[in-house]
Amino acid sequence: MPAFQELVFSGVQPTGNLHLGNYLGAIRRFVALQNQDAQCLYCVVDLHAITVRQDPAELIRHIREVTAAFLAAGIDPTRSIVFNQSQVPQHAELAWIFNCVARLGWLNRMTQFKEKAGKDRENASIGLYDYPVLMAADILAYRATKVPVGEDQKQHLELTRDIAQKFNTDYAAAIAAHGHGEAFFPLTDPLIGGPAARVMSLRDGAKKMSKSDPSDYSRINLTDDSDAIAQKVRKAKTDAEPLPSEIAGLAGRPEADNLVGIFAGLSDITREDVLRDFGGAQFSSFKGALVDLAVERLGPIGGEMKRLVADEAHIDAVLADGAARAEAIARPNIEAVKDIVGFVRRR
Repeated sequence: MPAFQELVFSGVQPTGNLHLGNYLGAIRRFVALQNQDAQCLYCVVDLHAITVRQDPAELIRHIREVTAAFLAAGIDPTRSIVFNQSQVPQHAELAWIFNCVARLGWLNRMTQFKEKAGKDRENASIGLYDYPVLMAADILAYRATKVPVGEDQKQHLELTRDIAQKFNTDYAAAIAAHGHGEAFFPLTDPLIGGPAARVMSLRDGAKKMSKSDPSDYSRINLTDDSDAIAQKVRKAKTDAEPLPSEIAGLAGRPEADNLVGIFAGLSDITREDVLRDFGGAQFSSFKGALVDLAVERLGPIGGEMKRLVADEAHIDAVLADGAARAEAIARPNIEAVKDIVGFVRRR
């Protein structure tokens, strides 16, 4: 496989109520990656959002809210490219071409569709079923080499690699004839991991933290104030045993494991470091330290988000500038794809 320019792409759905899991699992990692040498594109994936019914007015609000969260958390829109997906038409264009490359059997194996559609699959939208192909187009429109994702998206990244490989194989002769060497698309690497890559509910350590949980005490919202953050941490479910001194001692203790992971993620240390410092401590003591840490790290983000959301003109300007910069990268890639596939296009 030829060398490709290092480029990072990732996205967050604008579905409202961003929470600690979104921050530790995605947004905080985006900030860290922009401090490296690679070009970073961070997308509010609004095309993905409408795979299920959305209220249009709420969708607009949520797009701006996610953008505000990016900026409040430390993403610099002058260094990284911040935009919403629907402003860059090349995503949808490439998705159709990839629909003609991907195989039905590949999509039938996607477990997330089965989970989201449930027993009522016949009434699910085609968009929900085809979601992973659009995700592949999001990534490969920029020929991105790395994508920070959660563990639950790993299967979709594998599909992205399969689509890239099949396109490269099916059109190998045309790719070479147009001067693109042995392959046009990279086999993108997922960036999965970190001490809090999967943040669980504060009320049930076996369930992922989710905006759809009926209990607001199951999650820390990024817009929560300091008092709400403190109260939710103090009320988080635990068990009667003190914290262990080693990772093995967290086995079978999902709530303890979750809180240790949250502490590690917020403080940018390992779980082993947390247990070295707090091993043997009761949860009352550990929760006090976690309250202080969470309020220190998350409180300013919530305040800045509220300020930014109130400035719609600024948010919209950031998105428009980011979309123009993103399209400047995607457009020549998709024009090259059209040449490779054999389309006649305007010159």
